[in-house]
Amino acid sequence: MNYTFTYINDLKLSQDRVPNLKKIYNSNILITGATGLVCSAIVDFILVLNDTVNANIKVYLAARTKDKALQRFGNKLERTDIIFVEYNALEEIKWDYELDYIIHGASPANPSLYVKQPVETMLANIIGLKNILEYAVKKTVKRILFISSSEVYGNKDTSNSYKETDYGFVDIINPRACYPSAKRACETLSVAYHEEYGVNCVNVRLGHIYGPTAVRSDTRASSQFFYDVVDAHDIIMKSNGLQKRSYCYVVDCVSAIVTVLINGEVATAYNISNPSSVVTIRELAEMIALVSGQHVKYVNPTDVEVKGYNLMSNSSLDSHLLKGLGWNGYFDLQTGVKHTLQ
Repeated sequence: MNYTFTYINDLKLSQDRVPNLKKIYNSNILITGATGLVCSAIVDFILVLNDTVNANIKVYLAARTKDKALQRFGNKLERTDIIFVEYNALEEIKWDYELDYIIHGASPANPSLYVKQPVETMLANIIGLKNILEYAVKKTVKRILFISSSEVYGNKDTSNSYKETDYGFVDIINPRACYPSAKRACETLSVAYHEEYGVNCVNVRLGHIYGPTAVRSDTRASSQFFYDVVDAHDIIMKSNGLQKRSYCYVVDCVSAIVTVLINGEVATAYNISNPSSVVTIRELAEMIALVSGQHVKYVNPTDVEVKGYNLMSNSSLDSHLLKGLGWNGYFDLQTGVKHTLQ
């Protein structure tokens, strides 16, 4: 990861977007999936917070291997406010830490994996969360935040943004439904553990997140668009691009997640969406092309690529519940795109 001035400054600017941020000072926070696009940025947010205001937050950085963590964070793993935790979502938890918060983001988040490994996609989500919830039953954990997805809404005949209570149709015998079906099950599992065992949990539903923390192996369209233009190539579109999405710059996403962690109502789900970035895939591609000076070209997708496509024609998210907690996005689409490219 190249820690540019722009990225670090964005993380600093986003701190004042989180109401009651001091509530997580002097705490221990475990973050699973900590090398991924979103959760690695959460780690960065906390480290910058420690550096700027001496928040004294200890990060338990949970990832599959230390090599992967080193690849993402480098010598930052030597910091005294980071403890590396070897973590596999499919394996029983063997570590024993006193934790205040758990942000559970470990999940396959790559459309090509949904096609190649639908079984592992479902099990990693469901078993992974079950193990985290069992840990919270045994230990004193103030709150678990589960990172879900806008795909839980399924398809609904509407052009309106989805509110948290708007559920549509998911074709459950389509293997591509492995991801939304697993996320739906996980959200129910989290509130079931609250009801039966008193676990304090909250869910966030992410739309389409982009930013400089995306890796080259990420096959999501938005990530590929950015790497296309960074490599001085035109953007390759493999659909008409008319699907409506809630895109969100990763730093805005992080401040929204931390807002819900601190202020969200227990056993409730919150959409993560910046209203200034609700656009179609084509409009995102055109904005990236405009900022970078490249062009958009259209080609036919392969059958395998089509199988991995999001099943929703509209996955834009209503953000009223989130904004009701006092959060507002900092970065509009053009700024987020510009900063990602920088």
